[in-house]
Amino acid sequence: MKFLVDAQLPYLLAQWIRDKGFEVVHTDDLPAKDETEDREIRLFADANGFIVITKDSDFLDSYILKSSPRKMLLITTGNIKNKALLDLFRLNFQELINLLAIYDLIEMSNTQITAHE
Repeated sequence: MKFLVDAQLPYLLAQWIRDKGFEVVHTDDLPAKDETEDREIRLFADANGFIVITKDSDFLDSYILKSSPRKMLLITTGNIKNKALLDLFRLNFQELINLLAIYDLIEMSNTQITAHE
């Protein structure tokens, strides 16, 4: 699995996932960095087989209307500290990986993980 971490999520998350042995790109790694348009992120992710990790509901709209990005992990925690976000990933990462192998849209909140058909 390959992941593209969107701009509103910390670069530290991308580094943590990379340390787990996965290929990861953060929007800060792209030429336009955090100014990269959502459309460009979707095109890049779809063309290169990346799963978009985002808090941006615009990606959910695009997923529903255009099936792009093809795979997405939507973070619906609201504003939380980076440490709390990383703790959520530490606690739930294996379940997320298992679900992403089956489903194209996963949502993770502070209290639950939902796989959408």
